[in-house]
Amino acid sequence: MNLHIKNMVCNRCKMVVKAELEKLGFNPISVELGEVSLVENISADDKSRISQKLNHFGFELLEDKKTQIAEQLKTSIINLVHYSKEPLKINLSAYLSEQLHTEYHHLSAIFSEVENQTIEKYFIAQKIEKAKEMLTYGELTLSEIAYQLNYSSVAHLSTQFKKVTGLTPSAYKTETADRRKTLDEI
Repeated sequence: MNLHIKNMVCNRCKMVVKAELEKLGFNPISVELGEVSLVENISADDKSRISQKLNHFGFELLEDKKTQIAEQLKTSIINLVHYSKEPLKINLSAYLSEQLHTEYHHLSAIFSEVENQTIEKYFIAQKIEKAKEMLTYGELTLSEIAYQLNYSSVAHLSTQFKKVTGLTPSAYKTETADRRKTLDEI
């Protein structure tokens, strides 16, 4: 049986969900961002227990099919932007269609309905958060960051960065207050 879980955005999330399910006596076959496969089928009471336990950690069981699709889209984008080892040289609509085995226009309509924003805006927000992370670590130049995130130029990255954050990348880097968001806050 598969469970769809909201707000799973990192490897720690996967570890917490797996540990809590095991404490409740369930046997997860696999725990991925946003989805858990269990050996056994679960009752409504079991689902309620799991939901209560996971809510304690900021996770939420998803029952609605559209919400599940929106979460799968978010997970795919997070994986692409934050965990891919290669530069983001991919057509986003083709990538998402392939990942979810659904036509992009259908995915786009569902995402906009559920999240009240477009897939593109969400993707840009994730890319800017990744740029913030890279700027904070200071290991790459702005040119290298633009390349890694598939911006056509440093100017394009800088313009988008300022539009989203209100700061230029240079101003962000010199500011002392950390303005980064956790992935589930985006």
